[in-house]
Amino acid sequence: MSKNFEKLRAKLYNRVTNIVNGGEMFKARRDGEKFVVDMPEDLKMEFYKLVDRVNLAMMEDKENFYGYFLFQVKREIRYDIATPTSISFKGAKYIIYFNPLIFLQLNLSQMQGTIKHEIHHILALHLVRAKELRRKYSTLAVNMAMDIVANQYIDFLPAYATTLEWVNTKYNLKLEPYNSMEYYVREIQGELDLLEEDKEGEEDDSKGDTKDEYDPKKTHDTWDESDDIDDKTLKSFTEKFADLSSKGKLPIEIEAMLKTLKGSENEIPWNIYLKKIMGTLESSKKKTVTRRSRRQPNRLDLKGELRGHRAKIAVAIDISGSISDAEFMQAMKEVLSIVKNYNSEVTIIECDSNIKRAYKVKSVKDIRERVTKGGGTQFTPVFEYINNTDTNLLIYFTDGKGEDKLKVTPKGYRTLWIISGRGYKLSLKEPYGVVKRLKAIEEKDEFIDIHDVRNDGWSMNSVEPTI
Repeated sequence: MSKNFEKLRAKLYNRVTNIVNGGEMFKARRDGEKFVVDMPEDLKMEFYKLVDRVNLAMMEDKENFYGYFLFQVKREIRYDIATPTSISFKGAKYIIYFNPLIFLQLNLSQMQGTIKHEIHHILALHLVRAKELRRKYSTLAVNMAMDIVANQYIDFLPAYATTLEWVNTKYNLKLEPYNSMEYYVREIQGELDLLEEDKEGEEDDSKGDTKDEYDPKKTHDTWDESDDIDDKTLKSFTEKFADLSSKGKLPIEIEAMLKTLKGSENEIPWNIYLKKIMGTLESSKKKTVTRRSRRQPNRLDLKGELRGHRAKIAVAIDISGSISDAEFMQAMKEVLSIVKNYNSEVTIIECDSNIKRAYKVKSVKDIRERVTKGGGTQFTPVFEYINNTDTNLLIYFTDGKGEDKLKVTPKGYRTLWIISGRGYKLSLKEPYGVVKRLKAIEEKDEFIDIHDVRNDGWSMNSVEPTI
């Protein structure tokens, strides 16, 4: 399929560019605010057939949620958008726009990636959330923040896509992965203000022209064309679209987005974050001269990679805090369930103002009864200990109450803070990692309720209902 698909893609791209460059009849007109290019009907049909093949490839993949979702979305061709795809909401339907001049420059995997990108925007309700953010932040900052969030789960993207790595490199930032859109836009805007690089209000002489290059300032211009609809109604429509697309096992990122969409949470749950970060640990790969680089096999100076290098994970538990045994045991079950799919080694560290003990675990059966609770909490001893190991990831369970500044700087590993369901926030001003909340587990007191005791003999009240 890939060879035939590539032939069709190249044929369509050559014809589209030929028409735009004047090789065939080219008509451009303005329909209200919209710039319209009239193309031959047979070319439109061929282009939509190519999109169908992209969608079919997603349907055959384990991530078929995206394919089912695209089935429900109206499609239109636009030559005046500065991205391969874009979206809006009109007439109780989402519309996905394609710019063939940019879209047809991508390979099959990248085409799938840019469609997934738009669906992520929809599920994250970015059309709603961006309105509020644009009142306080610039369009460029908001656009980049939204695109970081939408792209963080996509493996194949165009080289020019706005990703966390690209933004960190370009603006010399240290943004943490898998964080909220609001976090990213604050950090990015601060840097843009320092650089005075974001010039709002500049006249755009190219408005209405055909676009054949990506422009991060214009990635979401079509959102302004959406119907004026209240947030609650848009959310309701989005939930219906998502429900109709949920067939079989869903990718973990979709599970997280749907959970957020249907609930009140506005960030990725800690366990979903852990699943994603486990797949990105650099320690899961080892450089080797015996294998060539898969990305650039002709570069003999580049080392290849071997999987199988063991990831070292430390789980610190604050025994002085308000984390219950039930909460910690449930959380550890999830941690071990997630990491078992990777070649990893887990060490539990019990601590309060000092480290009490550290031991390795392979399963829940290896978890020991926690030592007696101590006094106050100091986070620094754990980081001093971890700094002298080859740990790749530190997961720190705490109620958040400790010092406001670490006495040492974490070196060479990632940190995931998980705050107890009874805690509120982390006392550290600079956490050097991502902070998530642990949902509280309801614990039942082990005493006999007088209402559970029957002293009147057998009664129908003791029989469970049949329906």
